[in-house]
Amino acid sequence: MSFKMMFAAAATMAIRTVPILPAYLRRQKDEAVVSASCTDLRLQSAPINPDWIISGNPEARAADHSRSGDRASSTAMWDCTAGEFRWFFGWDETVYILEGEVHVTAEDGSVSILRVGDVAYFRAGTWATWRVDDYVRKVAFMRRPFPKALALAYRVKNKLFSGSSYKLAA
Repeated sequence: MSFKMMFAAAATMAIRTVPILPAYLRRQKDEAVVSASCTDLRLQSAPINPDWIISGNPEARAADHSRSGDRASSTAMWDCTAGEFRWFFGWDETVYILEGEVHVTAEDGSVSILRVGDVAYFRAGTWATWRVDDYVRKVAFMRRPFPKALALAYRVKNKLFSGSSYKLAA
């Protein structure tokens, strides 16, 4: 076994056994399936930046559901009471509306009304104005975008290998 492999194995064992490290660094193994009823997740206060609030007194709450092993993606529940505010999307985010509705105005001025059952995607690095007339509850699927150089390499790889034929094992 090479020195690098032995060092990596020793570091992994140390991380998993040192009790002072955060729990996510000490996990024995990522769970294959993480499930929970959206009504069982305990939403905690997640205040909207006061500088972003346009009108009303929107009160937001959130609860983490799950995170990928590499911490590059996560799923969360989020709800909010009436109000209007700007929102910055630091990550790519896909939302699924579970209850209520929200009027979303994109940076280009286009308006979408998201209602129960609707799905919307928000690109990382963009702003949108959210107007909640009564209440909205969503599940959010978030993904940290690749750095530009890595994203370009990934697109090139996909382009090069898009013509190759392969079959997935059943």
